[in-house]
Order: sequence, then C-alpha cells, then structure tokens
Amino acid sequence: MSSVTFKGTPIQLSGDVPNAGAAPDFKVVATDLSEVSLSDYKGKKVVLNTIPSVDTSVCAIQLKTFAEKVGTMDDVVLLFVSKDLPFALGRFCGAEGVENAVTASDFRYDAIASSWGLAIAEGPLAGLLARSVSVIDAEGNIVYTELVPEIAQEPNYDAALAALN
Repeated sequence: MSSVTFKGTPIQLSGDVPNAGAAPDFKVVATDLSEVSLSDYKGKKVVLNTIPSVDTSVCAIQLKTFAEKVGTMDDVVLLFVSKDLPFALGRFCGAEGVENAVTASDFRYDAIASSWGLAIAEGPLAGLLARSVSVIDAEGNIVYTELVPEIAQEPNYDAALAALN
C-alpha cells in the first residue's frame, strides 16, 4: 500500500497508485449529477487530479493553477475528482470562474478510491482522496503520475504539464 503524510504524520492509502500502462477506468458523478467515466475522454489527453476537498486552500490553488496553466488546450481534459458532493464542486468553480475544468465526485461509487488506491485509510482525513496528478495520453495510457507525498503540499505542475508533450 502507498503512503503519504499529512502535516508530517504518515498515513496509509487503500492501495497502490497505478503509474504506468492502461489507466483503470472509473465512473464518477459530475456537477449536474450525470455520470462521467475516464473512457468518455478517449482520444484526448487527460490531466487527472485527485484532491481531498475543494474547500481547502491547497486543493483550491491546485484547481485554479492547473485551470490557468492548461488554458484552452483543445486536446486536453482537465479532470478533478474528490469526495466532495457535486454541488460543492460546482459552487467552487462558479464562484472562482473556472470554466475549463471538469469536476466530479467519487462519493457514489468509490471508483477512484478503490481502483486507483487513493483512499486515505487512516487519520483525520480517512475516507477522502489523497492528492495526486496523473497524465493519461489519448490512447488511455498513464504517462505520468505524482502521488504528492505531503497532502498539504501542491503538486509539481511543471512536471505534469511537461508530460502532456
């Protein structure tokens, strides 16, 4: 099982995060309560971000920073998944003017939590998702993964964006 830290305290995740090969498909719930799957974006590059909660400062910064840096790249889908309810994700994007990111919740199916091994298994954030970034190519293969080692830190934006090329 993978592990990370939260404010310096080690915590275990529910499994091991995939870092190469075919990206495991998943089903999550979009802000309009429709279902979204990774396979819906086949043929496009996907920057998959998992975050504990959009209502925390680091998660908010991560979403806004990637939205700014990805901009309007036509062949890239910026996908953020958390355990937040879809309404909270929609409210955040509306209030912050983020229009180029797809936000979705893993609250119903636990698909990311289980198939990607990203559920925080212990500690004060147990049940939420760990912070990670995966870049998936147009064929559905993982070409970059960062499991951010400290939940309270931002990811390496430049490395993820470099993997898009």
